[in-house]
Amino acid sequence: MITFILKYARMQHRPDIENRAHVRILVETFYSKIRVHDDLGPIFNSLITDWEGHFELLTDFWETQLFLKRKYTGNPVTAHQDADRKTGNSITPEHFGLWLNLWFATIDELFEGETAWIAKNRAQKMSTMLYLKIYERRTAD
Repeated sequence: MITFILKYARMQHRPDIENRAHVRILVETFYSKIRVHDDLGPIFNSLITDWEGHFELLTDFWETQLFLKRKYTGNPVTAHQDADRKTGNSITPEHFGLWLNLWFATIDELFEGETAWIAKNRAQKMSTMLYLKIYERRTAD
């Protein structure tokens, strides 16, 4: 897997995100950065005990988002609200900004093209919506 990622990183022309294998590379590369990030790592590492399962879930999620394949059946709103509860309501808009910066950088490192742009655009819209839903839940409690 690492050899495959390094091959992409060295290419002057990067492929677009075209299939599930590309989505999986994106998810694994991205979360390898999240896990060691000074601010985000402690949050994710405290919540996720099965990284392989998390990779599979998020590959399903992004494959559904990018290719309209109905693989993901979860609820990202409640998942993020639960994560916020478990971390003592400590998730901030800054955390979402850091997440987005890493997401964009990882996409730019590995891919380019229309689907890569869609992955950035959807993540940006979702981050706003998810934080608003977290905030709504906090004020309702």
